[in-house]
Amino acid sequence: MKNLILVTSPPACGKTFVSREIARNLDHVVYLDKDTLIVLSHQIFKVAGQECNRSSDFFEEHIRNYEYYAVLDLAFEALQYEDNVLINAPFTREIRDPKYVADLRAKLAEQGANLFIVWVETDPEVCHKRMIERASDRDGWKLAHWDEYISRCNFNRPENIGEIFIFHNNSMDEFNESIERIKKALN
Repeated sequence: MKNLILVTSPPACGKTFVSREIARNLDHVVYLDKDTLIVLSHQIFKVAGQECNRSSDFFEEHIRNYEYYAVLDLAFEALQYEDNVLINAPFTREIRDPKYVADLRAKLAEQGANLFIVWVETDPEVCHKRMIERASDRDGWKLAHWDEYISRCNFNRPENIGEIFIFHNNSMDEFNESIERIKKALN
């Protein structure tokens, strides 16, 4: 059976680190990171004469959803050639929408593929520390407006969407235990 593996969570929970380790531990996997599309988003901001702010209304209206459409289109194409496709992306709204998840599962089933959702669970304080340490341009607004930003993040596990894999990621011990569990689940 083919798998589309979505590694999801709010920003700075460790999705990229977790995703790369999951991919390294699987055979026949295509790794896709939505952040690869940021270069295109930056160009859209520039051409539109807008501040590069991935938390802005402009981003929400003109960029955000299109990044998801693009990475999912790439994933569906890759599933034609490989058994496992892993997408590293927040999917923070989509993963909480039972209809969206059900529709995605149905579309995957048509291609003989399964949806395997990984929720990276990390405390907000740990995320704040990691965001400071990674010092990425994309986090500038978030760090400068931390209280406003964090009040909009939902760190609760998604519900009513079917089976999800909880990847605990507050420490290396939790990480190592979760890697072992996911290897058993996916191999």
